[in-house]
Amino acid sequence: MLLASLPFYPLVSFLLLIALGKKLSWQLAAIISVSSMAVTVLVSAILLFELSSSQNQVLSVNLWHWFDLTNQLGTSEVNMRFYLDGLSAVMISVVCGVGFLIHLFAAIYMKTDANFSRFMAYMNLFIVAMLILVLADNLVLLYLGWEGVGLCSFLLIGFWYQEKSNVLAARKAFIVTRIGDTSMAIGLLLLFNTFGELNIVAVTTLAQQANNIVAGPSAEHVNDIYWIALLLLGGAVGKSAQLPLQTWLPDAMAGPTPVSALIHAATMVTAGVYLIARMHGIFLLSPEVMNYVAWLGALTLLLAGVAALAQSDIKRVLAYSTMSQIGYMMLALGAGAWSAGVFHLMTHAFFKALLFLTAGAVIYALHHQQNLFKMGGLLKKLPFESSLFIVGLICLMALPGTSGFFSKEAIIAQLWSSNTAGPMLWWCAILGALLTSIYSCRLFFLAFLGSARFTENTHTEKSTLLRSALIVLALLSLFGGFIPLDLTLVFSTFIQTPLAQLDEPNWLHTVAIITPFIGILFSWFYFKSYRSIPIKGSKHSIQASEGKFVVFCRQGLGFDVLYNVLFIKPYQWLAEVNKHDIFDQIIMLNAWYVSLWHDALLLVQNGSLRWYLATFGLAIMLLLGVNLL
Repeated sequence: MLLASLPFYPLVSFLLLIALGKKLSWQLAAIISVSSMAVTVLVSAILLFELSSSQNQVLSVNLWHWFDLTNQLGTSEVNMRFYLDGLSAVMISVVCGVGFLIHLFAAIYMKTDANFSRFMAYMNLFIVAMLILVLADNLVLLYLGWEGVGLCSFLLIGFWYQEKSNVLAARKAFIVTRIGDTSMAIGLLLLFNTFGELNIVAVTTLAQQANNIVAGPSAEHVNDIYWIALLLLGGAVGKSAQLPLQTWLPDAMAGPTPVSALIHAATMVTAGVYLIARMHGIFLLSPEVMNYVAWLGALTLLLAGVAALAQSDIKRVLAYSTMSQIGYMMLALGAGAWSAGVFHLMTHAFFKALLFLTAGAVIYALHHQQNLFKMGGLLKKLPFESSLFIVGLICLMALPGTSGFFSKEAIIAQLWSSNTAGPMLWWCAILGALLTSIYSCRLFFLAFLGSARFTENTHTEKSTLLRSALIVLALLSLFGGFIPLDLTLVFSTFIQTPLAQLDEPNWLHTVAIITPFIGILFSWFYFKSYRSIPIKGSKHSIQASEGKFVVFCRQGLGFDVLYNVLFIKPYQWLAEVNKHDIFDQIIMLNAWYVSLWHDALLLVQNGSLRWYLATFGLAIMLLLGVNLL
């Protein structure tokens, strides 16, 4: 039952914080929320040990029977059942471990907020939903957690709802991700209609049996599996902010920085990656959809890299960077490099959480200033935060020896010879790595080098707990690449995916390794003005470019404008024109009919006894006349 208790501790914390609310002091609310996460980390560590020592490398627990689903293929049970294997073990390690460190940071960072208890309650509720998502043994329970993390994202993006922009950002995230969620729901219905099962292991087994028929899957099965995989991809694209549903993630930075670190960098946005990896048996039966996954990942990482180059907000740079790195994970899954994609998911959680939290510390020190062009010289002003930010950046750029290097190189190494990726997508990954190093250097030069472009005195939070959380994340970012990750039992080889017979050139790995250094060298000269210190007495001002192409890139390459023209404006026009539509008129006609009889009855109910007697007399005469006739 230890596995069943894992989501219980943050759930209890959520209920206490919501029930007691502002009655709790900051200290007590922080202890309740952070200690629940500490217990969750301890329990997850015990579970990982039990998993490693189990015979079949699987742990499961059945809590209760939920309901039955029936179709022409039979009846399938849907249970509240948790399932832990190598893949979900990686996910709970990230959710609980990184989540605990972010909770620890958030307890100090949000200390002065008037709604601190509510904030920590939402954070705890997110952990509950995310654990349900990654531990679910069936797709119905997974979908429950899937919708739960979407709700928590909405609540936390709009946490400071007093500002209209935050409310609009939360609403945008909720609506855009609902598109993907609807696609996923339809995919689950089609999956059940095709296989008669929604249990993940059972579906994988049935997919294997369909593929092992001598003649291969029937044409009907092939078509159904294609649409199932495509619809599930739609769900993953929405949750993981991939093309074309990527527009919500940059705006989600309106929430508090710990939210950006936990939900929109380390955990929730990787749920789409987890879904595809978990349902790899279905995707392997549809190579066309795997090719789509690879291309969507490649296009997203390039689009996000170009957009990041033009951003002036430090958090939006990191948001586009997150979108780009998840693109790498999608590219890996589309190429069949399942383990490499999950490995990058883990290492990315380490260094991206570090980057967001240190960015939050910098923003706090500069009195909530997020504009890169109003920073500068922070390496001297904030040496501790700057040093940790450098650690995060070198991992993001995948410099040799860092965790980002091991995971990203593992992806790139498998692209060239994959029959669902190939040389073209290998070059996309290389170009993406070049863009990553360029926008990382630009961010660093603008914020941390050169001269200070702000007048206020910096004030830093020197809490030992806050700094210890950052140091642990920095160590994981540097050395997380050495964590052994064996997922061969999860990604079974029952379906052989033949690789294209391509001879890999000898220079592939060399180019992949030196690409970040080329980006650094280019940035050193191209962004020289950003890191230069002016001569004493001379004016030194750096302004963001307002050229049309730069503004176009800063606005996410025009996707918001395009969607506004194609969908939002026509819908608003139609709603305005059709606000008195026929359905409204039918409903109002019913109301008018009831009102008419009400008025008619009021005329006869006048309280006059003579009127009532005359009416009775007339009625009796009328009835007698009818009988006589």
